[in-house]
Parts: sequence; structure tokens; C-alpha cells
Amino acid sequence: MSTDLERFPFNRFSFNHATAKFWDQTEAIEACARTGSGIGLWREPVAEHGLAATAKQVRDAGVTVTSLCRAGFFTDPTDQAIDDNRRAIDETAELGAPTLVLVAGPIPEGGTIDSARDGVAEALARLAPYAAERGVTLAIEPLHPMFASDRCVVSTLGQALDLAAPHPAAAVGVVVDTYHIWWDPEVWNGIARAGAEGRIASFQLADWITPLPAGVLTGRGQLGDGCIDMRRYRDAVDATGFTGPIEVELFNDALWARPGQEVFDETRAAFARALA
Repeated sequence: MSTDLERFPFNRFSFNHATAKFWDQTEAIEACARTGSGIGLWREPVAEHGLAATAKQVRDAGVTVTSLCRAGFFTDPTDQAIDDNRRAIDETAELGAPTLVLVAGPIPEGGTIDSARDGVAEALARLAPYAAERGVTLAIEPLHPMFASDRCVVSTLGQALDLAAPHPAAAVGVVVDTYHIWWDPEVWNGIARAGAEGRIASFQLADWITPLPAGVLTGRGQLGDGCIDMRRYRDAVDATGFTGPIEVELFNDALWARPGQEVFDETRAAFARALA
């Protein structure tokens, strides 16, 4: 009998480097090259290795960079915040990645959740034309509402799509991340709407485990270890016509303490079991 790894088509699998956060970026890229996987990169490791050097490495290895994480944090859209986001757009273009993931940011001091969301809209208006010029899609990632005060005031796909609506879909899209939106009773309508508007810029998987670890931010479960129906999400996203990569992005202290290659192999196997 064939195993999941033998029979599952991995042409859409992408390994987000955060899943093995402390694994050397070069080794992660090499593992993706050996297996024909895509990779989601993060700005900090890219900067440590050098932007030009990283771009050359992924090109030479034939590895597709499916996204760059992350920019945003512009609920208080100062010129400094906008400038940093423009730099992130440039980095995304240099890496040949189609998508820059945006985390909106927290409620700024003295502000409210409404004023923070207004700040996001203002920042997008300033950034979308530049992203379009550089051929980069800004992907608004809604985060679970438990992060609304200190990390991201955008909590649902509906909110993300409303913020994206004034801009061309090629410039501003959304992230469908199972970990953050699984709880939302409107999520299936949100996915259908995102697909109809051509705004699914990134599709990311992580499971929700119970009980949550002490650190909720770093408590994402391996696929199949929690309560999220990954196949239903894949079917819903596929039904919109989206055929892009599927990233696995796990923030998990226990995974981070293990060897990166071991985590990579385990994640590919879990991807196959969860989606086959």
C-alpha cells in the first residue's frame, strides 16, 4: 500500500520558514529545493543573510518564494511606518515573491479600535499604488480577535475584504489562514466572496489545538492535531478557482526546539494526511 507521501501531489506545498523558526534559512531553502516545495520567507532572516544573496539563492535553487512576511503594523500610519512598508514591498519584488503579508497592527496609544481601522485604510491608500507598480500584492491577514488589542485590529475575512475593496485586486488581497478564521460563522461566505473578487493572495494552514498552550501566539498545532477541518478549507478555496500555493505556517515552541529538517519532514507528511 502506498503511503501518503508517495501518493500525494506536493506541487502546491509551501513551507513557511516560521514553522522551523531557528532553522538556518539556507538549509530550509535547500530542503525545499530537494522536494520541489515553495517557501514562505520572513524579512528578518532575509536581512541577516542579505536580500540580494537570498534572492540569488532561491533563483539558483529553483525555489519559489510564495510570500514574504511581514509588513503592516500601520494602524498609526506615520511616515516611518509607510516607508518601512515600501521597503518591504521592494524586498518582496526583489525575491520574486507575489505576495507581501500584512498584519494590520494594534490599537495605538490614545486610539480606539475604530480609529486604528481607519489608520489601516489610510495606509493601504498610500501603499497600494506603489505595490501595483512593483508587481506585489499586499495581503491583509485577519488575525483571531484575541489579538485585536495588541497585534491586529482586523479579525475577519469580511473586514479584510472591505479594506481591500477600494483597490485593484492585483494590488490588495487577503490571506486565508485557517488558524485565525476557523471560528467565524461567516467564513465560508468570506472565502466565496474573496474568490469572486479575485482577492485570495495567500492560503495558509495551521491547526487549533485544545487546550491551548500557555503561549497562545506560539500555540499553533500541526495539521491534524486540532479541530480544524483542513479538507473543507481546501475544498472551499479550490472551489473559488484559486490554484496557488498552500503554505503551512506554524508558530509552536515545541516545534521550534526540534531540528529543522525533522520538522520539515513531519510537516510535509501532516500536509499529505490532512489534505489528501
